[in-house]
Amino acid sequence: MSNYTITLTDAEDKALSYVAFSQQDWIDNAVHDRCRIAIEEIVQITVQKCLETNTPIPNSKEDMVDLAFEQGWVKTAAQRQAEAEAEMAARLAAEQGES
Repeated sequence: MSNYTITLTDAEDKALSYVAFSQQDWIDNAVHDRCRIAIEEIVQITVQKCLETNTPIPNSKEDMVDLAFEQGWVKTAAQRQAEAEAEMAARLAAEQGES
C-alpha cells in the first residue's frame, strides 16, 4: 500500500474549503475515483488480451492489474512518456539525417 502527501498553500486550502465540506475527503475521493477508472480500463485491456492469448482470466481486478503490468499489456504513464520521447527523438534524428 502506498501513501502520498500533498502540500497546499493557505490560499489553495481556503479555496478547496469553499467547494468541499472536507478537504481531505475531497482529495481522497478524487484520487480513489481516478484509480477506479484506471482499474476499469486495465481490466478491459486484460480481459481482451487474455481472450486473444488464451490466457486464464484472473478472478480479481487486483490480479488483472498485476497480470497486465507483468505481461507488458499496460505500462506506466512515465514509461509511455519515455517511449514517446524516444520515438520523437528518433524521428527527429532521421529527419535531420535526410536533410
